[in-house]
Amino acid sequence: MRRDSQCEISHRGTEKCIPTGSQFCSSFKPHIFSIPVLPLCLCVTVAIFLPACGYHVGGTSSRLPPGLKVIAVPAFENQTNQNRVEQRMTQAVIREFISRTKYRIVSTEESADAVLHGEITAVESSPVVFDTTPTQNSPTSPTGTITTARATTMLVSVHLKVLLEERDTKKVLYKNDNYLFREVYEISTDPTTFFDEQSPALDRVAKDFASRLVADVVENF
Repeated sequence: MRRDSQCEISHRGTEKCIPTGSQFCSSFKPHIFSIPVLPLCLCVTVAIFLPACGYHVGGTSSRLPPGLKVIAVPAFENQTNQNRVEQRMTQAVIREFISRTKYRIVSTEESADAVLHGEITAVESSPVVFDTTPTQNSPTSPTGTITTARATTMLVSVHLKVLLEERDTKKVLYKNDNYLFREVYEISTDPTTFFDEQSPALDRVAKDFASRLVADVVENF
C-alpha cells in the first residue's frame, strides 16, 4: 500500500517524519503536533492488516468414508449482531461444495449421510487508516480550521466454528473451532458519496472461507 509520508534519518540516528496527505508515520514525537497523536501505530497496522487474509489452526479430521454421497449444509448459526452474515457464509459453502466436489448438497439432514454444522461466533470491525486533512471554516477554531482523525479504511474480522459429522453415528469427520478471516474495506468521509462497503467485504470473506473449508474437508488438512 502507498505510504503517504516521508521519513529521513537525522545525524543523531533518530527518525523524523513529515506527514503528507492522510497518513502518519509511527515515529512522530507528540510535541511536534498541535493536535493529539492517536495511540495507534498506524504505519505498522496498515502493513500488517491491509492484505486480505484468513487464518485457522488446523482442525481435526478423519478420512471421509467412501460411502458418503450426500452432505447436508443447514444454515449456519449466527451468534453476532451482524445481520444476514450466516446467509452469506452458508450460501458460499454450498456453492463451493457443488462446484468443487462430487457430493450432493442438501439443506436438511433427513436424507444426508453427513451434516456440516457452522457457527459465526464473532464479527469485528476496526479502523486501520485515518484521514487527518484539516476541515476549513470551523467556527470553533481560532485559525478557521480543525484537524480531526476520520477513519477511511476499516478491517472486518469474522470468527467461525465448523463441525462435519456422520448423521447416524455422530462420528466427527472434520472439526475446526478457530477459523478467522479478515478483509479490509474503505469508507467515504463525504456523506453525499457514502456507500456501504462492508457488505462486499463480507462477501469476499465468505468466498475465501468457503474455499478454505472445502479444501480442508476434502483434503483432510
